[in-house]
Amino acid sequence: MSRASTLASAAAFATLGALVAAGTLTGLDQWACDHLMPLAGTGTPPSFLGSLVPLLQASWHPVGVAVTQIVTLPGQLLISLAIVAVAAWKLRAPGWIAVLLGATIVEVAFRHVLTRPALYRDGVHLTAFDSSWPSGHALRCAVVAVVVALAWPRARTAVAVWLVASAVLLVIAGFHTPTDVAGGLLLAVLACGAAGSARALRLD
Repeated sequence: MSRASTLASAAAFATLGALVAAGTLTGLDQWACDHLMPLAGTGTPPSFLGSLVPLLQASWHPVGVAVTQIVTLPGQLLISLAIVAVAAWKLRAPGWIAVLLGATIVEVAFRHVLTRPALYRDGVHLTAFDSSWPSGHALRCAVVAVVVALAWPRARTAVAVWLVASAVLLVIAGFHTPTDVAGGLLLAVLACGAAGSARALRLD
């Protein structure tokens, strides 16, 4: 990825964050809450421990939420770290671990500083979405997909299908809004681009 492309990704990520914070895209996210989340449950966001330990506080109802929990499991922090570590070992490119951790730190930082206007479902304020931008699951799923595709080229089609399915499920199961997912994917593009090409990360 060229320096110009990396700068373009950074600009797109920053612009999207600014639009979300300003409320410019609230209409889109609210429409999604009203029409694109048929599988959404009523669970509350996990605690820090729940976010750290896979499936510790996972919600299993309705069934669509359970399916999303399983499909997006490789995007969970510790599991994604394990997958990236194995792929990085095969590529002889330990820098990919730093890519994942660095991007996750950026994601957490933005969640603490960026608050979007309130979103509602059936008149109830969805507080979980107040600070849900960007999606960490979308971010880590994308990084995992990239590294796995590099390490095992024959799996590229499968991981591409999985990444698309994960992004869609995160929305329709009510885990994230469309702008959350877009932000996570843009951050992944930025992180991978900033790290340089796969050749630059190899230890030949």
